[in-house]
Amino acid sequence: MSEIPGDLKFLKSHEWARAEGNGRVTVGISDHAQSLLGDLVYVELPEVGASVEAGNAVAVVESVKAASDVYSPVSGRVAEVNTALADKPEAINEDAYGEGWLFVIEGVDEDQLAELLSPDDYAELIEGEED
Repeated sequence: MSEIPGDLKFLKSHEWARAEGNGRVTVGISDHAQSLLGDLVYVELPEVGASVEAGNAVAVVESVKAASDVYSPVSGRVAEVNTALADKPEAINEDAYGEGWLFVIEGVDEDQLAELLSPDDYAELIEGEED
């Protein structure tokens, strides 16, 4: 399993959030989640400008094994989506915390991030799943 970056926060459903400053948060799925899903073949992203609520499904990742909803870790408005994933969904498998990002939310009250799991708490969660 890859190293979990220290600048991320997590949902129990395996989404990550990275505060970019100015109320912007980048969102993706964890390396653990992509390894459980297997080779990704399709990604359905939210529309730019859409309002999203924390905890609601806003995207879908589909692998040869299963389709899985992606939940927004924070509330705000979709500012950007990673359009490169339309042609290369496997970027999530290859670099879940980098080029495999899914979307950016703006207008985020950064206090919302305090409610998410720290990297250490997330590591404990996934270790518990493997037992």
